[in-house]
Amino acid sequence: MKDESKVAIVGCGPAGMMAATVLSEAGLAVDIFEAKATAGRKFLVAGRGGLNLTHSEEAGRFAARYGSKAEIFSKLLGVFSPDDLRAWLQTLGIETFIGTSGRVFPKDAKAQDILKIWLEALGRRGVTFHYQHRWQGFSKTGGPLFLGANDELLEFSSQAILLALGGASWPQTGSDGSWTSLLTAKEVRIEPFRPANCGLEVEWSDYFRTHFSGKPLKNVLLRCGDQQATGDVMMTDHGLEGGPVYALSGSLRDLLEKSSPVPLLLDLKRDLPLPRLQEKLQQHRSKESLANFLRKTIHLTGPAYSLLREICSPEELQNTALLAERIKNLPIPITRTRPLAEAISSAGGIAFAEVNEDLMLRKLPGVFVAGEMLDWEAPTGGYLLQGAFSSGYQAALGILKWLGQQPQP
Repeated sequence: MKDESKVAIVGCGPAGMMAATVLSEAGLAVDIFEAKATAGRKFLVAGRGGLNLTHSEEAGRFAARYGSKAEIFSKLLGVFSPDDLRAWLQTLGIETFIGTSGRVFPKDAKAQDILKIWLEALGRRGVTFHYQHRWQGFSKTGGPLFLGANDELLEFSSQAILLALGGASWPQTGSDGSWTSLLTAKEVRIEPFRPANCGLEVEWSDYFRTHFSGKPLKNVLLRCGDQQATGDVMMTDHGLEGGPVYALSGSLRDLLEKSSPVPLLLDLKRDLPLPRLQEKLQQHRSKESLANFLRKTIHLTGPAYSLLREICSPEELQNTALLAERIKNLPIPITRTRPLAEAISSAGGIAFAEVNEDLMLRKLPGVFVAGEMLDWEAPTGGYLLQGAFSSGYQAALGILKWLGQQPQP
């Protein structure tokens, strides 16, 4: 399989497609190779609940969302910012708007619409797509090798390679982390993949699991140390899911890995201060059931009361002061995180020390990486997709620099 194309991109997700956009606009011939039969599978999954493309918060706070990699992402976001992303989408005819939470969404398009428009735009620029081509490493001459649809080993000739193969969550979309062995064989250091933005496991009683799985706790607050998150939490067979859970899951995962205590506290009435709650609870009379009293007095509904009974002792439920404290600070006995395959995203991947500022692998000149292959994590809310877009953009600039080309103004 011979071709005069200069760039081979491996992985047809947001990072790879953004790089293809920049490179094709600069006039380079680009070929994208994808192991699956279609493009952007994880992008489509991300859009099922409403496609959150990026966030509108100011640059410093945005970069801080990437935790220990904040300095790195401050530079990446400086090259291709959330505003740049919105402006680029507008060139595709895709308008965006800022929601009440500051998150950015497409105005009149779904994930499949954006993907279709984007692929068509790349096709018009001459980008060639090769589906059902799984990367197999490098040939003796340094070109990428692929296993084609007919199990035929194919070599592709290119002057630069971008690897954008994703992390290891949602493996059914193609992000299965199987590429790690090919790079560790080249002595590239890869941090183990771990679940991020994931559910948490709690060993519920059979009664609670049977009666309350699938029930939401509305408008609660979760707290772990100095971190907190608010919103709705879903009771599940295995434990807890939902936005606030995902926001704290990385910190809780790190504590569990160190066998440290996991101080996850749940505030069931976050808008009711403790002193006021104590006053209300003192109105309880023994003739009325506690469940009915809490429902009428502080509007404790849904599975909240049963969760109190699940975790609290009878003495705590009968003591007004202790009950108030538990309603505001209910300790949730987390045992582990949900498996990596179920996580929204993954931590781990290629250590940033292995790449230069252009995202080129130091040990493999001419080979660049972008997206979730790199060792970073971020919360949901637009930060994951923005990280993929920005790193893909930066890698493309690095490839242009490597090839002595200039990006389009």
